[in-house]
Amino acid sequence: MSCSSSDLALLLGSSANSSAAADYICNQFADAGYAIDTTYLLFSAYLVFSMQLGFAMLCAGSVRAKNTMNIMLTNVLDAAAGGLFYYLFGFAFAFGGPSNGFIGKHFFGLKEVPEPGFDYSNFLYQWAFAIAAAGITSGSIAERTQFVAYLIYSSFLTGFVYPVVSHWFWSGDGWAAAARNPGESLLFKSGVIDFAGSGVVHMVGGIAGLWGALIEGPRIGRFDHGGRSVALRGHSATLVVLGTFLLWFGWYGFNPGSFNVIFKTYGPSGSLHGQWSAVGRTAVTTTLAGCTAALTTLFGKRLQTGHWNVTDVCNGLLGGFAAITSGCSVVDPWAAIICGFVSAWVLIGLNKLAAALKFDDPLEAAQLHGGCGAWGIIFTALFARERYVNEVYPGRPGRPYGLFMGGGGRLLAAHVVQILVIVGWVSATMGPLFYALHKFGLLRISGEDEMAGMDLTRHGGFAYVYHDDDSITQNGSPGGGGGFMLKSSVVRVEPRTAPAAATNHEQV
Repeated sequence: MSCSSSDLALLLGSSANSSAAADYICNQFADAGYAIDTTYLLFSAYLVFSMQLGFAMLCAGSVRAKNTMNIMLTNVLDAAAGGLFYYLFGFAFAFGGPSNGFIGKHFFGLKEVPEPGFDYSNFLYQWAFAIAAAGITSGSIAERTQFVAYLIYSSFLTGFVYPVVSHWFWSGDGWAAAARNPGESLLFKSGVIDFAGSGVVHMVGGIAGLWGALIEGPRIGRFDHGGRSVALRGHSATLVVLGTFLLWFGWYGFNPGSFNVIFKTYGPSGSLHGQWSAVGRTAVTTTLAGCTAALTTLFGKRLQTGHWNVTDVCNGLLGGFAAITSGCSVVDPWAAIICGFVSAWVLIGLNKLAAALKFDDPLEAAQLHGGCGAWGIIFTALFARERYVNEVYPGRPGRPYGLFMGGGGRLLAAHVVQILVIVGWVSATMGPLFYALHKFGLLRISGEDEMAGMDLTRHGGFAYVYHDDDSITQNGSPGGGGGFMLKSSVVRVEPRTAPAAATNHEQV
């Protein structure tokens, strides 16, 4: 929105002070606009940061009890190490313009910030995105990775790998950005519409996790001697559901918040056509995609396994969110339902393929974020609506839009390029890093530590404290010497044909 001092002065009359009053009112109006937009972006940043708690709960519930403290600590370190390295290098590589199309070269250590177009709130918001990508990767390599490897890969990913990708597709200087600076050509005359990061965030984290899990290999016991899949289920469905709802809540900052500003009109003054309406529509498409994916997964897995599995439903829900993240601002709500439906089957199919190839990802992160993220990029190129594209990315008349909406195939071509370059870039950077860590013996823990659990061997004790003698024993008997044995609190109930003694607790 803008305020014209000359027009306002005419409304104020012909007094000597009318021009000064008009200038004052317009300046106050501009200041209020900046304050509203900054508050909106900061609130969105807080929502996205709350997703770290969601990741922590989801990861904790998805691993076995003996590795809970380890996975929780890695989530804390993703945020802490990511904050420092994104401050020093990442934000500059991502948005440090003016620069070339490949990488930014200003704002190192937030030097020259604030300036018009970039304030501290922009850094905070983008940092929350960067650590989300690192959190995705940590799930793929959970329960078997040395702590030093987490620190190295997280710093490298948030300080260099992810920022370069975000520069390509989100910076005004980026070679494939849909919002590229005026006067610069767009890729296939459209650029890549990856609004909130199905590719930039989810594919980057998913592909990085894919390479980490491939190089490490599966967890001990994940596949039996005959090569058959053995479920190593997480210890707490409660934490999985809690984490899923926290991520759902945070996604309302992730997707609608990616507008960065809300105080902007699309039509005549006083109309409903403004960024505020687009923000609401984006929240609706996000919701519908996730809900549809959850229900599709619920019934799809029921047909396959005969069970109503809450963990599978939660992962399906998140897969729908990961897919809609690319096109959430430029598609209709009905199209979001299609997005969620297909994303559920993409995840189910990739999980089947992973089991067949003996690929072990404890949180299905590579399949969920990498696979569903890639589908979301294709979906956007098929269903992006012309009006929404021109509102969200103005100033380029005749810009291509979704293939199925009559916009031709140029946007689809640009999005295929995006998928290929993300896979290539992340593979060329994170693959060698994980391989080098493996060769230097810094990637995977020993088999003995893995069997005992990293909480005990690497972090000084278990995440859960038991006080009854039946839950903690020393050398298998209360009062004995030696190391502790943690036992679960769940009793296996066997069918009884005659009175029998209570069974022992299962050991974890």
